[in-house]
Amino acid sequence: MQFWKFQGAGNDFVMVDQRQQQWLTRADQARIERLCDRRFGIGADGLILLQNSAEYDFEMVYFNADGRESTLCGNGGRCIVAFAHQLGLIGESCRFLAIDGPHEANIQQRATGKYWVELHMNDVQNIDFQEDNYVLNTGSPHYVRFVPNVEQADMVSEGKSVRYSDRFKAQGINVNLATLNSSGNGLRIRTYERGVEDETLACGTGVTAAALAAAVQQKWEGEMEVPVQALGGNLAVRFKREGNGEFSNIWLCGPAEAVFEGRID
Repeated sequence: MQFWKFQGAGNDFVMVDQRQQQWLTRADQARIERLCDRRFGIGADGLILLQNSAEYDFEMVYFNADGRESTLCGNGGRCIVAFAHQLGLIGESCRFLAIDGPHEANIQQRATGKYWVELHMNDVQNIDFQEDNYVLNTGSPHYVRFVPNVEQADMVSEGKSVRYSDRFKAQGINVNLATLNSSGNGLRIRTYERGVEDETLACGTGVTAAALAAAVQQKWEGEMEVPVQALGGNLAVRFKREGNGEFSNIWLCGPAEAVFEGRID
């Protein structure tokens, strides 16, 4: 099986082109988990299938590192756009189908194998605030809590305590800790991802969730762009917050890079 490896702000994915031949199916959990294993396989935070779609440029099917099909992966969505561009399937824009519905994206190639991708996310209407945390769905479910200094957090311990709490253990949730920059412009974030069950260098839907939660906490309104610094790189979230608190025209923006390609039995 031929594969490609892409990363977006340190969030890395195995890419498989299934337009001509079906290499993997949703039933191949153990095989996908092994391919994502960093010691016995290729190594990745997740695996993505690029498949034909009758109505869109392509379909994205995403699996977590545990081999299970999962909800939307924002950085994975940006990386598959870069992959489709590299294959010559799309030009500077596209529309593709993901598990949460259709998405559009714009792409600029900045160097060989290096891209800037802007992914249109679904609108967000409901943000649940309890005590000191926000819970919202940006294509995947996220818990966001703001802390004074995110660099000092024990992210794995904090993430597990929330992800496996009575409140969330049945379905699981992605856990984000974030710090507002002292300048008031932007955030720093760390994320524990379900399915990976560890801290990852970035999470696109988590970055989006934290930016929206910051807008609620800081009472920002109107159109804005929030820069977000993850461990693996810098991203930005562009959106409009309506007077009723709903969020629309949400775009996740950041780098995507082709790392290598190869073959594996």
